[in-house]
Amino acid sequence: MTTLCAQPYEITEKEFQLFKDIIYRQTGIHMSEKKRNLIVARLSKRLRALNLKNFSEYYKYISENLNASEEIINLINRITTNKTDFFREKHHFELLLHEIFPTIIKDGYSLRERRLRIWSAGCSSGEEPYSIAMTVSEALTGERGWDTKILATDLDTDVLTKASLGVYPSQSVTSVPMGYLSKYFDRTAQGYEVSHKIKSMVVFRKLNLMNPVFPMKMPFDIIFCRNVMIYFDENTKRSLVTKLYSHLKDGGHIFVGHSETLMWQKNLFKFLKHTVYQKV
Repeated sequence: MTTLCAQPYEITEKEFQLFKDIIYRQTGIHMSEKKRNLIVARLSKRLRALNLKNFSEYYKYISENLNASEEIINLINRITTNKTDFFREKHHFELLLHEIFPTIIKDGYSLRERRLRIWSAGCSSGEEPYSIAMTVSEALTGERGWDTKILATDLDTDVLTKASLGVYPSQSVTSVPMGYLSKYFDRTAQGYEVSHKIKSMVVFRKLNLMNPVFPMKMPFDIIFCRNVMIYFDENTKRSLVTKLYSHLKDGGHIFVGHSETLMWQKNLFKFLKHTVYQKV
């Protein structure tokens, strides 16, 4: 028996430029020539689903169809990369638990404001904000009266749906610290589900970091924006960092990815430890 494979799509230079522009406008992600095959591979499924012959027809569909806004979401979901793990970059969570949270708790009592607000920007499938929530729970053990919320945002609606469910296969929780698995997860047929206590601390929302204005009103004590800026050009990075700065409390902390830096913004942030900065 012979299996017939779907005819592979090809993309012309003009088509590649058109989709590079769409992706940049929608996400801020700069797709270099090296990403040409990635665009073809990830978007070909959408062409097949819509029964389109080539990328020019797909561009026309996005530009002229009444369902264009819905299809743009499908395109973004295909293009964005969502690699993450629980407690990724372990030193960040150790710093939170042993240094930053104790200081926030101490200041909260002295200022009589026991409120903690954290933002996970580019939260992907939820491992990061749930890791933060577990660390918060550990830090607040024995404490009372704290109002804690973690906002978790992403542009990809597919990963947000997965994140809100909080269900992960067994291989995804291998990096969870010893003792946390039984304390903060429930065993299921699919693997492990984040406990209700931890889920209740996290709010998932769709947000495009390219929006000129963010809807959040209250400033955050801590912002995680890790492994996001590596996809942006310099102008987009500067614009995003300025917006993040305006949404961070004075003295608040921002965490970036292991290959990212804010050393070029010394007028806004002071270096604290590797990939951790404090608002000045």
